[in-house]
Amino acid sequence: MQIDAVFKALADPTRLRIARLLSTMEMAVGELAQVLGQSQPRVSRHVGILCDAGLAERRREGSWVFLRSATGAAKASPVLAALDRMLAIAEREDADFARTLGEDRRRINAIRDARASAAEEYFASHAGEWDELRALHSPDAQVERELIDTLGEATGGATLGDALDIGTGSGRMAELFADRADRIVALDKNLEMLRAARAKLQHLPASRIELVQGDFTDLPFAAGTFDTVLMHQVLHFAQTPEPALAEAARVTRAGGRIAIVDFAAHAHEELRTRHQHARLGFTDRQMRELLESVGYEARDPIALEGGELVVKIWVGTRRTLPSGDTSRAAATGSTTMTGKANR
Repeated sequence: MQIDAVFKALADPTRLRIARLLSTMEMAVGELAQVLGQSQPRVSRHVGILCDAGLAERRREGSWVFLRSATGAAKASPVLAALDRMLAIAEREDADFARTLGEDRRRINAIRDARASAAEEYFASHAGEWDELRALHSPDAQVERELIDTLGEATGGATLGDALDIGTGSGRMAELFADRADRIVALDKNLEMLRAARAKLQHLPASRIELVQGDFTDLPFAAGTFDTVLMHQVLHFAQTPEPALAEAARVTRAGGRIAIVDFAAHAHEELRTRHQHARLGFTDRQMRELLESVGYEARDPIALEGGELVVKIWVGTRRTLPSGDTSRAAATGSTTMTGKANR
């Protein structure tokens, strides 16, 4: 980072507004243009200057480009963190700046409302399918309570640290554990589900939550990035679960943990065609062997009965890797990740 580039980037009223707004929430370039009342090409030029100075970061999601603040990130450098505080102070002390930002935030609230409405429409169009599946297993609230207790025990009551929610779907798991983690990354391959998740999670601080498009067989993260990995009702979409678990293990720090919530082995063949389930659940032996094969020490599973389908919680602790071993496991077979509903 070059400090002169930073201050040159902030020496413009529009870029000051953008920097402050991005500390509030992640936004698409088109949304920023709508809030600022400026053309998208002009806003893109401003965004480019902020990104070049290291004050903002781009992330592509399909045909959309989303922006997030680098100053308010959980692991921002001391200089960037100080700049974020300075802008917050400026908003409190400068009445004109505060008035302008107040108008901007009112427009942001309109964008948030539109996101929420779109998400509700999406959920409503799929509600019948998801309700049909829910009727077969124990209530979601029971599963969530047990998962919270299980992970609390696994961490000794500490936070989940840096957490990754693989196949976030509607974002329910990320929402549930946001206050129990230092930060949480919600990942899904399905763009519609990511947009629904963004609507659900937009009330959370931008520095604590990040949404990423990606496939669970090729996670876009460096080795040893996360302390906790969650896979809630995801693994049964994998034709071959080994590559997905190998990737989860690769990004889990030594001593970190994985929690898998999925179905015990069952015989409901109709789920293959009606809900695109590639796997009809897992046996405890199978899951233990899978976890141990990719470097986790498996704990005794927890069974949640009360329906035709038994929900299981499997937890594993990442073993310490040999020095220098951060290789990516080879992915074999055809595996896809599908968005799921955890409303």
